[in-house]
Amino acid sequence: MTNNAWNKRDWYNHPNLIYPDYKSTVFRNPKNSLIKLENLPEIPSPSFEKTSMRSIDSDLTLNAKKNYDPIGERIIVLGKVKDEFGRPVPDCLIEIWQANSAGRYVHREEIHDAPLDPNFLGAGMTLTDKNGDYKFTTIKPGSYPWDNHHNAWRPAHIHFSIFGRAFVDRLVTQMYFEGDPLFKYDPIFNSIPDKKAKDRLIAKFSIDQTIPEFAHAYIFNIVLRGREATPMEA
Repeated sequence: MTNNAWNKRDWYNHPNLIYPDYKSTVFRNPKNSLIKLENLPEIPSPSFEKTSMRSIDSDLTLNAKKNYDPIGERIIVLGKVKDEFGRPVPDCLIEIWQANSAGRYVHREEIHDAPLDPNFLGAGMTLTDKNGDYKFTTIKPGSYPWDNHHNAWRPAHIHFSIFGRAFVDRLVTQMYFEGDPLFKYDPIFNSIPDKKAKDRLIAKFSIDQTIPEFAHAYIFNIVLRGREATPMEA
């Protein structure tokens, strides 16, 4: 991302780089002013081919399955990726990663003592179709403790990484579930200044998209740039 594009970001909708209540931002983000670089071109993002994807890559209930279905509540997460003018973004790579239903990640540095699920990897990817639509099948993640402050628990969430048409459309964010009682205690969620921007991170339950006797559905639309952009992770 060019410095010029970074400075044009609407910081009322996005978290500050340093948010003291979210302690790790103090150590991992720059404290000095950014250096302005002039006349840099907007570099296109990588392009991705549908032939490089498998249908199973977007189904986290199957892509690591060994003997049994993964444990937990099966859900569908779907939505549309749009640009700042509301136009759909086709062939956009979306990658997700998440904890399992017990709140544990498949990661060698994971410290939460919840059980691993041998039938759940917790990661998947897909491409948006010609209308900018995407869909994942997964397991609803559990909450987990973290060491940011006393009795700190993360709300249930799914991490999203999105590549748009250019690197200024690169977005890493988190999707939450409506009605979570932990929102008001979570400094990552509350690092976003604007209430409407926070609401854009909350997936909405959809009875219309819910599949009978199979899975609840949640809609999470993503906007890559502009005043209505989905907030970027700090």
